[in-house]
Amino acid sequence: MIRILLVDDHAVVRMGLKVMLNDVPEMEVVGEASEGNEGIEKALEEKPDIVLMDLSMPHGKDGLSATSELKKQLPDTAILILTMHDDEEYLFRAIQAGASGCVLKSAPHQELIEAIKSVCAGNAYLHPSATKRLMDEYIGNLKQDGQENYQLLSDREKEVLTLIAKGYSNKEIGEKLVISVKTVEAHKSNLMEKLQMKTRPELVSYALKKGLLGYGI
Repeated sequence: MIRILLVDDHAVVRMGLKVMLNDVPEMEVVGEASEGNEGIEKALEEKPDIVLMDLSMPHGKDGLSATSELKKQLPDTAILILTMHDDEEYLFRAIQAGASGCVLKSAPHQELIEAIKSVCAGNAYLHPSATKRLMDEYIGNLKQDGQENYQLLSDREKEVLTLIAKGYSNKEIGEKLVISVKTVEAHKSNLMEKLQMKTRPELVSYALKKGLLGYGI
């Protein structure tokens, strides 16, 4: 059962999401909050598997600030941003704050359900058009921040990084590269140390900057 906390300042939106998600057999909405501070309190109480976080909440703590704070206190809880802003700046800031992905509020219900499942499985999620825009934005910056650190990665670590950015789970990466999950985790740990990063979303944003999603692995 995937336990979900809803954080959105619109009661009607929360109600609609609650009805929709509770209708999915393996999902359960365990709490609601109308702004970031309340969302943090509820998350600490309920320890949900995932928080659906509204990006723009005019009262109290906003979604980005709440996401950053929540990831410090509950690093194992995934956060999926819900936003009306189809803009790469907001998407990148959400990833920097620790979110595992973003879904537009205008997206079909099935896309949201699949995004929740993907994020809870340990993957990052960005809808296809957002991924393309982020690639276009950062693909020209290959020689900027982190280039020297990137050269420290082994060929296998670069392969693992690229597959992480493409949304593969550790198990799927192991199957694709014909190595054990334990070896995948070791490579992931090594490349995080070399790149001085702590979370999977950080790796995804870094790979997007480097243009790694354009590689045909």
